[in-house]
Amino acid sequence: MKLTGFTDEASSDLDKQIQVTKALGWDYLSARTMGSANIHEISDREFDQVCEQLDMAHIKVAEFGTLIGSWSKSIESDWDITLAEVNRCIPRMQKLGVKYARIMSYAQQDWGEDQMEQERFRRLREIVARFQDAGLQALHENCMNWGGFSADHTLRLLDEVPGLQLVFDTGNPVFQRDRSKPEPFPWQNAYEFYQKVKHAIAHIHVKDGIMHAAEGEPEYTFAGEGQAHLDQIMADLKRENYQGFIAIEPHMGTVFHLKDEEKTADPAQVYELYRTYGERFEARYF
Repeated sequence: MKLTGFTDEASSDLDKQIQVTKALGWDYLSARTMGSANIHEISDREFDQVCEQLDMAHIKVAEFGTLIGSWSKSIESDWDITLAEVNRCIPRMQKLGVKYARIMSYAQQDWGEDQMEQERFRRLREIVARFQDAGLQALHENCMNWGGFSADHTLRLLDEVPGLQLVFDTGNPVFQRDRSKPEPFPWQNAYEFYQKVKHAIAHIHVKDGIMHAAEGEPEYTFAGEGQAHLDQIMADLKRENYQGFIAIEPHMGTVFHLKDEEKTADPAQVYELYRTYGERFEARYF
């Protein structure tokens, strides 16, 4: 197993992202926000600077945490937006020698509404094919998107989209209802979800949390201290001789999808929480 993490949860500044990665003794980071925007949205000049900084620091990139098909986009959004994101990602991934692009299956419509499943499948088929044609791999994440409705929804995506593989996020099931089960929909079970899809997992994201109420945000915790069944999942990954990346995504100092005013304001605290999370995760499981 190789350790990495979404270092934008330590700082949006790449120098700090490199610093915390080195402090943890890791060789990789997972690229999402670099400066003011996602790595596939920053200017060419900014991207060239990112490449230079990473090269000088001898830090490699494990994945692009892209915005492609993300929870922030409706399935009715302009397809050209997605194509442009894919077309910007591919050459940048190739320049940095990155194999994996995290994608999603577009935002969940309110339950009971038309989820436009066939359009989702059509789009993901083309997205995956474009990455494959470039020698790259798109990985679907079980987040607040159609595939995140349940493990069965993710399995259907695998059936409908040739070449698709998965990044499994351990914490996302904690705050997701299982739409494959009868109403009232129970909370998903992360270990049950993992067991159903593990044959297609190429990458792992680690977060953990506790859902205290019927709705709202969970309380994010250190790895192994919440309801994500991380002890069971990590033990099984070791039994299965998993050799891929494991990326920490703490959500404790800053939550990527919250508005700026809702995020923790103290940069030093954000940085230290990320570093501590990485240290505690490694100490507990390695």
